[in-house]
Amino acid sequence: MRLEGTSLKKDFMRFIVPSIAAQWVFTLYTMVDGIFVARGVSETALTAVNIAMPYTMALFSISILFAVGTSTVTAILLGEKNGQRANEVFTQNIVLLTIFSVVITVLVMVNLGRVADFLGATELNRAYVVEYLRWLVPFSAAFILSYSFEMLIKTDGFPKRATIIVTTGALLNVVLDYVMVMRLHMGVGGAALATGISNTVVIILYLFHFCGKSGVIKFRKFRMDIPLIGREFKNGLSSGITELSAGFIIFLFNQAIIRLLNDDALVSYTIISYVNSLGVMAMVGIAQGYQPLISYYYGQKRMERCMKLKKYGIAAAAVLSIVYTAACMLFSENIVALFVSADMPALMDYSVNVLRIFSLSFLLAGYNVVIGGYFIAVEESFVATGISLSRSIVSLTVCLIILTALFGGAGIWWTPLVSEAVTLIFTVIMLKKYAGI
Repeated sequence: MRLEGTSLKKDFMRFIVPSIAAQWVFTLYTMVDGIFVARGVSETALTAVNIAMPYTMALFSISILFAVGTSTVTAILLGEKNGQRANEVFTQNIVLLTIFSVVITVLVMVNLGRVADFLGATELNRAYVVEYLRWLVPFSAAFILSYSFEMLIKTDGFPKRATIIVTTGALLNVVLDYVMVMRLHMGVGGAALATGISNTVVIILYLFHFCGKSGVIKFRKFRMDIPLIGREFKNGLSSGITELSAGFIIFLFNQAIIRLLNDDALVSYTIISYVNSLGVMAMVGIAQGYQPLISYYYGQKRMERCMKLKKYGIAAAAVLSIVYTAACMLFSENIVALFVSADMPALMDYSVNVLRIFSLSFLLAGYNVVIGGYFIAVEESFVATGISLSRSIVSLTVCLIILTALFGGAGIWWTPLVSEAVTLIFTVIMLKKYAGI
């Protein structure tokens, strides 16, 4: 990983900055779709993109589950100077993900209407949801593999190259969105097609790296190792849950809003879900950025470096959480204006208000995500999974039920803050219990 003899703090920054940027770029793919659909089609069509988002995040969760698990194992093997085995682990991961992608694509394409209904399509936006999925689903393999390659190229020691590649894909997505939605008037289908093509180009660029001569990790012949799959699954489960939870939260909140509020509130939550994704994925970027470093030194039994990296991660999460929350508070009107036209002042005011409430949860989310990432890196997957389950499913669902029962629809917007606070208590307890790791 070309780390020997370098400053630990510089290596930390060299890995997390590109990782955060890459996570933001991945999130911006869907966010850009939303902006162009809102401006080029309608606010109702915008809600269709949001309703379909859990499907995209489910793809990412499958990818990241195995990518993080593979990255952890690969980084430990590199730390142990076992490059041949690291290559076999990498190759098996890519082959398995390709097979999963094909199966998922076929199953969803033959059940588009049912999938749209399950995701929460309403009478007003169902046609938009089905159209968006029809153009998006054929590129499922590109979504899954691009995320996995991005993680593994950082483990290979090229975090900047990962950022360059995903940024190239994002810029291409913007151009294609403009052409297909604003110029060719292809609607939500055009936005989905633009995203799919962009991710396919990204895959090609990653293949140039892994098939070239600059990196250490390469494609190699391998024998299927079933126990390895279990080890990767265990190590990556927490990150997979974190990624899947973003889609689960959107799904859960969409259902609550449809039941307790109205379609205008669904537009507001669509905007919030984009902002939330950017905030949470920034924290995921820190966790994934320093994970290969920690795993590498963990493989060398240099625990003092692992502990220092943990402190750096906590500090970075604290700073970024404060900055991001402040930005949401100060620029909420500007953010909402990207999606809602000025001739809808009531929707604008409501969206600004609930965005400010929702953004308070970012102050706590970073700590939970980053500490969960540390436990993954040292293969304490049980603890990491517990943190992810608490913040994404268990406490969030319970808090949503309780707060909506007490305060009705208004309780929806306070749920993330209360849920993150509950999880923080659990995270601190686990951190003290495993203080020596």
